[in-house]
Amino acid sequence: MLPKEVLKHIRRIEIRTKRLVNEVFSGEYESVFKGHGVEFSEVREYVPGDDIRRIDWNVTARMGHPYVKKFQEERELTLTFVVDVSSSEYFGSISRQKINLASEVTALLSFSALSNNDKVSLLLFSDRIEKFVPPKKGRRHILRIIRDLLYFKPKGKGTNISIALEHLNRVIRKKSIVFLISDFLDKGFEKPMKITARKHDLIAIRILDPLELSIPGFSGWILLEDAESSNIGWIDTGDRKRRLDYGMKKMDLLEKQSEFFSSNDIDLIDLNTSKPYVDELVRFFTTRERRLRTI
Repeated sequence: MLPKEVLKHIRRIEIRTKRLVNEVFSGEYESVFKGHGVEFSEVREYVPGDDIRRIDWNVTARMGHPYVKKFQEERELTLTFVVDVSSSEYFGSISRQKINLASEVTALLSFSALSNNDKVSLLLFSDRIEKFVPPKKGRRHILRIIRDLLYFKPKGKGTNISIALEHLNRVIRKKSIVFLISDFLDKGFEKPMKITARKHDLIAIRILDPLELSIPGFSGWILLEDAESSNIGWIDTGDRKRRLDYGMKKMDLLEKQSEFFSSNDIDLIDLNTSKPYVDELVRFFTTRERRLRTI
C-alpha cells in the first residue's frame, strides 16, 4: 500500500496533466500520431471508380457480381517511454529536478494516449536496464507508470543509452512511438539510435538544467561534483574566461547532438527545468503536424 502523500502527489499530477490534455492537446495527439498500416474491415459491392486491385475474387465468384475489400487505418498505437534514471537526472538547480520534469511530460503524453485508447509502456535505464513495464491500456496502468517514474530507486549511477535502445528493440517488436527522455550525458549511442529510428518512430526529449548550460558569476570558488562518476573539482566562478569556455563547450556538444538527430530524421524536443514545458510540446505538435501535411 502506497503512503497517502505518495498517492496525493500522483493524483495532483494526474489532475494537472489530464486538464492539459483536455484543454491544450485535444486533437493534436491523434492528428500527429497516425496508425502504422491498415487492416481489413469488410467487403462491399463494387462501385465505379473503386480500385480493381481490391476486388475480392472469392466473394465475387460466390455472389455473382463484383465485391471489393474495404480497409481502415490501424489506429491503435503503442507509446514507449525510454527514460533515463541515472544520477544526473536527480539534479535541479532552481525549481525542480530533471526526473520530475520527465515524469510530468510522460504523464501528459500517457493520458493523451489513454484518451485515444492506445497502449503505453515504460523502460527505465541508467548504466543498465532498471525496469521494463510492458505495453498496456487503462488509467491504473498509467498511474503505475507515473509512480514508477517518481519513486523507483535505480541501482546504477551512470548512463548507457545504447543498452537501453538495444533492449527496447528486443522487447518491442511492433513499430512504436518511442520517446527517449534523457539529458544525453553519454557517448557512442549513435549506431543503436539509428537502428531504433529505422524500426520505430523515435523522438528525443533532451532535458537540461540552467546550471549545466552556464555557470553564473559568483566571484568565488565553488565545489562541483559529477553525480554519475562522483568526480569532484573546484571552479573559480569569478574567472569570466573559464565560465565562457564552460558554456561554449556545452553548447558545442548540444549542437553536435542536434545535428545528429536532424540528419537521421529523429525529432528533438529541448526542455529546461526552469521553464514551462507545455509551450515546447505544443510547438513540437504544430511543427510535426505541418510537416506531415506536406508528405
